[in-house]
Amino acid sequence: MFSESYERRLLQQCSPISRKQSVLVRPEPMDRFIPCRLENNWQTSFQAIRRGTENQPAKKPRSDGGNDGAGGGRDHLAYGCLLRNELLGAQIEELRGPPTNCGESNRAALGAVQLASAARAALAYSPPVFRFRAPVHSAEENIDPSPYSLSPVSAKSQKLLRSPRKATRKISRIPFKVLDAPELQDDFYLNLVDWSAQNVLSVGLGSCVYLWSACTSQVTRLCDLSSEGNAVTSVAWSERGHLVAVGTQKGHISVWDVAVNKEVTKLQGHIARVGALAWNGDILSSGSRDRHIRQRDTRTPPVQSSRVLQGHRQEVCGLKWSPDGQSLASGGNDNKLFVWSMHSTSPVQTYSAHVAAVKAIAWSPHQHGLLASGGGTADRCIRFWNTLTSQPMQCVDTGSQVCNLAWSKHSSELVSTHGYSQNQILVWKYPSLTQVAKLTGHSYRVLYLALSPDGEAIVTGAGDETLRFWNVFSKTPSHKENKSVLNLYTALR
Repeated sequence: MFSESYERRLLQQCSPISRKQSVLVRPEPMDRFIPCRLENNWQTSFQAIRRGTENQPAKKPRSDGGNDGAGGGRDHLAYGCLLRNELLGAQIEELRGPPTNCGESNRAALGAVQLASAARAALAYSPPVFRFRAPVHSAEENIDPSPYSLSPVSAKSQKLLRSPRKATRKISRIPFKVLDAPELQDDFYLNLVDWSAQNVLSVGLGSCVYLWSACTSQVTRLCDLSSEGNAVTSVAWSERGHLVAVGTQKGHISVWDVAVNKEVTKLQGHIARVGALAWNGDILSSGSRDRHIRQRDTRTPPVQSSRVLQGHRQEVCGLKWSPDGQSLASGGNDNKLFVWSMHSTSPVQTYSAHVAAVKAIAWSPHQHGLLASGGGTADRCIRFWNTLTSQPMQCVDTGSQVCNLAWSKHSSELVSTHGYSQNQILVWKYPSLTQVAKLTGHSYRVLYLALSPDGEAIVTGAGDETLRFWNVFSKTPSHKENKSVLNLYTALR
């Protein structure tokens, strides 16, 4: 062994620094260097060595097909967690909060890229392959129980990679069926398409109403008003699907029994076209250009007087009953949204936030009292209202005219159809209001929308005289509904 004085002289001869500096940088006295290889991760240490990649441009994250790259976003999230486990000892065992839509997946991909960039920056100084100091472990530290494992990653990372992957719902951007609809009017204030509980589609084309069976694809003509010099302006199915109401240009309403193809009643009262219809059991509500809303019991004789609701100053173009049948929402060309009760002829709530006609109206089937409405070309917004407290909630600017709204029956999602200027169909996640999918195909405004009885498909109609069928919703509920004893509408007392 060399003596201490010999080592000092050797350092002075081999180093260009002064004697005083050599004393300052002199290593701790020890007899020899023994590298500690016990806790070295050779795979990680080898990959950590930089190989001249400083000048290479960063690769953009690749988005997989399907639902706007949601699968790619989850892959980037898994890769980021794996990096944290192996380089930073994060001990992550499962992925939490996987992205479910295009916006979240893009943010996850961006976060993964930033994490990788940060990791490369942190490795600018390459760590030594050999460690010259014994590692210190705390008593609570979880040591890998498999020191002889052939996997290049730790046990936590192996558990992370084996964690179940949630299947990503993919929404096809192509309609699964397209039907011709000649003479389908391009009029924002009409409602000419509806889908019954018995899986039959009714469509108003010019002066005729046609029925299309989704089970047999058979088309039948229900009625023809050309002999009266009249035209169809609205159609609506009853809740059981055995009656269909037909609103006309001249203001009267015909109720037909489709089983026998017979008109069972004809309702008078409006002096202008009837553009909106809504059923509540046997009660039929109708909205007209004469600014009035009339309510009639279809079981009583037509000569019996109807209940008239007055409040709108221009044409009524949207009507929807709440799921509990206690409230009626109406929208008009006066930019107003009214909520009516069964016990008053005056609106109990008035909402004036929209700056264009309100045709698109939809009550949530999942949250009691939640109402969504959409404005026309000058407004372009979807607004949400809590009708229990009369308070406004979220609002989203869609960038184009909102023509229709419909909630999913099984999940907190809704679909909206649009006109000027993009003519698109959007699927939204509520309450985050992130876009799940964007569907295009119509060359004119998507003025008509109806939901299938199973809640999975929708049909859209436009002035391009086509009906397009899309699969946009899932049949499986995304979450279980929370039941509370304080909710008076979920149980009988």
